[in-house]
Amino acid sequence: MLLLGVVFLGVLLAKVGVRELWHELTLLGWGLIPLLLGEGLAEMIHTLGWRHCLSGPLRSLSWFMLFRIRMAGYAINYLTPTASLGGEVTKGALLAARQRGPEAASGVLIGKLCLALGHLLFVILGAALVLWRVKLPGPLWVAMLASGGLMAAGMFIFLGLQKYGRLGGFVRWLAARKFAGPRLRQAAGEITAVDETMKRFYRERPMGLPSAIAWHLVGYSVGIPQTWLFFHLLNQNATWTVAAGTCFLSMWFDLLTFAVPQNLGTLEGTRAVILRAFGYTTLMGVAYGLAIRLAQILWSGIGLILYTRLASSGPQPPAQYPAPDLSAPGLNGHTVQPQPPSVQRISAFQEQE
Repeated sequence: MLLLGVVFLGVLLAKVGVRELWHELTLLGWGLIPLLLGEGLAEMIHTLGWRHCLSGPLRSLSWFMLFRIRMAGYAINYLTPTASLGGEVTKGALLAARQRGPEAASGVLIGKLCLALGHLLFVILGAALVLWRVKLPGPLWVAMLASGGLMAAGMFIFLGLQKYGRLGGFVRWLAARKFAGPRLRQAAGEITAVDETMKRFYRERPMGLPSAIAWHLVGYSVGIPQTWLFFHLLNQNATWTVAAGTCFLSMWFDLLTFAVPQNLGTLEGTRAVILRAFGYTTLMGVAYGLAIRLAQILWSGIGLILYTRLASSGPQPPAQYPAPDLSAPGLNGHTVQPQPPSVQRISAFQEQE
């Protein structure tokens, strides 16, 4: 997919002309700076949303620390061909370095879901408010609605798995088989602990999910004034309705092409399609996409610097728990040998089920 993106981007640049594209970008002048800063502002707001997804001691982490961790994940997602997965692993590892336990994994999983649900809701609101005015080919609308519906169904299934602690169900089933080894049982115990943490989050903090989604909506809304400013800098008398429609439709395409590494080619190509639908040129659409890409590259570089600093600071000492009393007598006066924590978690979880 990465190679296809490179080829598609090359075709786009050849079509609009590199010299013409450069001239279009130079027209932005110093106005490019607030366009670049807007991406960072949105990520700062998204950090507030992520904070509502954390559990236990991780909730006491400062906003600045969470922002640094989030931007580290942002950089890994953007600079590596991992389709937005590598950055989530990075965030989980950096959280776990501050506080060991299942809360790190649950915070990343719930945070990723809330971000996606906020993205979906933003697109739905946009479709209801302004996108019905956009003239796109009928087959394209059908494809977008169908794929969007499938993604929405997947998100709500993922929500159900989290809420009812079923993410590790298959692993627990394997661990209960006779052929299961100690490593598989340990993995089942660890994912069971994550399931329990997520169930507790949804049970004890019912407003955590809607609060996070609300902040993500605000973060995504930063794209509307960004888009309006882009039109204004190019001396286009675009209304706020056109700017909002462009932003909503752009976010819809981004939702459908999330698996493309760095959105290479798709970012510029979809913006060209969108601006053509609003009556503008392909050249302007590609310039719009490249302006967004420049902002992403800038903040990915900042995130990479923050990641190196976080990684070099080393892990924090793990939380201390009281040692179990191994000398407690059993029912027959014999010493009870406690089960490993992973087996205890699986047994307790199966009893609940």
